[in-house]
Amino acid sequence: MTAFVVAAPLVSSPPTPEDRDLWTPMTPVAVSYDIGTAQRGAAKGRVLSFNDFHGALEPPVGSGGLVNGTPAGGVEFLATHVKRLRAAGEAAGEEVITAGAGDMVGATPLISAAFHDEPSVEALSQLGMDVTSVGNHEFDEGVTELRRLQYGGCHPTDGCQDGDGFAGADYRYLAANVVDKKSRLPILAPVDIRFVRGVPVAFVGMTLKGTPSIVNPAGIQNVEFLDEVSTANRYADILRRIGIKSMVLLVHEGGQQNPPPTPQNPSDCANFAGPITNIVAGLRPEYGLVVSGHTHRFYSCALPNSSGANTVVTSAGSNGTLVTDIQFSLDRKSKRFTSIAARNVIVENGVRLPDGTWARDAAGNFLRDPALVDPAAKRLVDKYRTAVAPIANRVVGTITGDITRTQNAAGESALGDVIADAQLAYTASADAQIALMNPGGIRADLSFGFSSGGEAPGEVTYGEGFTVQPFNNLVVTQTLTGAQLKEVLEQQFPGFAGQIAQRVLQVSAGFSFSYDSTRAPGDKITAMSLGGVPIDPAASYRVTSNDFLANGGDGFTRFTAGTSRVTAPGFDIDALVSHLGAAAPVSPGQQNRITKIA
Repeated sequence: MTAFVVAAPLVSSPPTPEDRDLWTPMTPVAVSYDIGTAQRGAAKGRVLSFNDFHGALEPPVGSGGLVNGTPAGGVEFLATHVKRLRAAGEAAGEEVITAGAGDMVGATPLISAAFHDEPSVEALSQLGMDVTSVGNHEFDEGVTELRRLQYGGCHPTDGCQDGDGFAGADYRYLAANVVDKKSRLPILAPVDIRFVRGVPVAFVGMTLKGTPSIVNPAGIQNVEFLDEVSTANRYADILRRIGIKSMVLLVHEGGQQNPPPTPQNPSDCANFAGPITNIVAGLRPEYGLVVSGHTHRFYSCALPNSSGANTVVTSAGSNGTLVTDIQFSLDRKSKRFTSIAARNVIVENGVRLPDGTWARDAAGNFLRDPALVDPAAKRLVDKYRTAVAPIANRVVGTITGDITRTQNAAGESALGDVIADAQLAYTASADAQIALMNPGGIRADLSFGFSSGGEAPGEVTYGEGFTVQPFNNLVVTQTLTGAQLKEVLEQQFPGFAGQIAQRVLQVSAGFSFSYDSTRAPGDKITAMSLGGVPIDPAASYRVTSNDFLANGGDGFTRFTAGTSRVTAPGFDIDALVSHLGAAAPVSPGQQNRITKIA
């Protein structure tokens, strides 16, 4: 298969009634197009896609490593499933392209993060990734570091820690809507064109426009993130002029299925909603396929584009637990898609018992099936396991049971409580009274029974703690008035001061608040108290958070009004580690600090 870098399209007529009958939201998606010409030997292809991999070299722990109860994920197993699906496609005479929709790196476990995500890039290159869009987490260490991951070279500070250099990604990162503020040119290739049995198919890649609000601003000061729809359509216009009629959009934005039913089937589209719906609705019909991500949800949908025809829209959850198997055909004469069908395949890694359940060890951890391990991937992962083991396997504390990030109806999690308490204790010397933690910064659960390095049940290693908080954010304490604190809490809900999503902050012991979701934006917080005493709007309070929040991240721009900022030594992971040791054994938070009235 030959690849060129440029941009592309597909023109399809609206589906006939017969076409619409082929798919419902409760079945794997399949769409056919009436292109008005007879197929003269269809060119057949297959896209194998996944998104939000987040450096899951090892199987994820807790709920993040399950798909409706099936243990899944880990690159040793992902590589096996991808290679099997690729072989099946090639045996059927299909051109196979492996594609991603961003967040391949960033927010990664220690085994990858300790080496600036070089292990993840190497693993994805090894399994045959061809092309992926950037996601917001590709910008965690800034544009310069992202370019290094693409083109290679040793880290400017830490060098090549594994001693054998770093060649960069064998696959291509696409960033059509991320442009340099001066040149107005994309910082990486915007488009990758692949030839499927002689028919060109263009892949356009981008992240969500809202990326600046959810990454550290320090690394993206010289770039601008453009609107997804207008950017995609601009490249579609260019591609049509050079005769390309079939296009795939790789975009790091998504949606989710909603009950009923519960649980949802990975390949369904039940009661689907999310930002990707409006993006697809604005796309030119040349985009027959959209591979999406960001929400960490699974689905395969048919959503209407700007012409009213259906575009196939997919997502494979997160952490390499699923691969989307997308088969398509192209008419050689018109060079347009004639059909697209997609399903999500679980990347199983467990040992299935005769009764259909999954084998576990004495501590309740899932056993992994060695027959599903890819040898090459294992060698790579073992290399980095060995290198990071002295740090990762150090026991730092104990817990009394599973402490999860699962939120209750009010948006509070047991792990959120623990992390906020940890940051409050860590900044006692700065006279901290309240600590607030963004839920998106809590990336995994703490499992009582899981053992990453042979430790006893209930013992927590540094590596496990790092997986929970992998960003190396600073911990800062600043002064806010009671009125300013209320405005920060009002920004938990969309519609106030530029906030676009609901993000309920986790709070430390002694502080509590209540809210009414039915009230108008800016007036949802109904009560706040510290130590049982109502917050005084005119009084001053010392409030701790990570620097991402303090600098206005996740849309919490009201945080930037704080004064008298003090930065604690070390990082947020150090606060958690200190708390896990000092307060051992740590129990799950009681989730009784936030009250949702309505």
